[in-house]
Amino acid sequence: MPALTHALRLHRFARSGHCHRVQLMLSLLHLPCELIEVDLAAGAHKRPEFLALNALGQVPVLEDAELVLADSNAILVYLAERYGSHRWRPESPTAWSAIQRWLSIAAGPLASGPAAARAAVLFGARHDLHVTRSLAHDLFAVFEKELARRPYLAGEAITIADIANYAYVAHAPEGGVSLTPYRRIRAWLAAVEALPDFIPMPASSVVAAA
Repeated sequence: MPALTHALRLHRFARSGHCHRVQLMLSLLHLPCELIEVDLAAGAHKRPEFLALNALGQVPVLEDAELVLADSNAILVYLAERYGSHRWRPESPTAWSAIQRWLSIAAGPLASGPAAARAAVLFGARHDLHVTRSLAHDLFAVFEKELARRPYLAGEAITIADIANYAYVAHAPEGGVSLTPYRRIRAWLAAVEALPDFIPMPASSVVAAA
């Protein structure tokens, strides 16, 4: 892993699971990082100075010297490749494809299911709670089946696939999606949380009824 001679800069919203996955990866890699809070409620992510960093107006954005990189999953791949040990950079195409599958799940079913339900409850996002909660339970049934075969999402050891999916699964109850029926998911979450240098995402005081 190359020595880091400067602090990275992470533009984030503390209660965003997309941002948390990047911050968690930075912590696991022991990378110093300046955290810059973006006031989404005030529209800071749509102002010209932020749009110059990410034209889509979305957090997170990572600055690494002259590099400016948006999209949480892309940032995870970058950090693993640039600063990660072999633990985070599998050499097998099969292993990378398994990880990519779960990155796609994080960007698709996870975002449209439990993450969307949470956004509706906590932030008033216009999502149909019945639909998003149903999608969440469908997805978690898949998680349970996959985790019956192995301890982590993409294999026998933790990868960025687990980091990408952790926060919105762990905080699904904030959107009214109970984790009580999912024993293997709860064990998987505990395994991630037991990692040295794990950092949690701030919890909301609101827990919605399912």
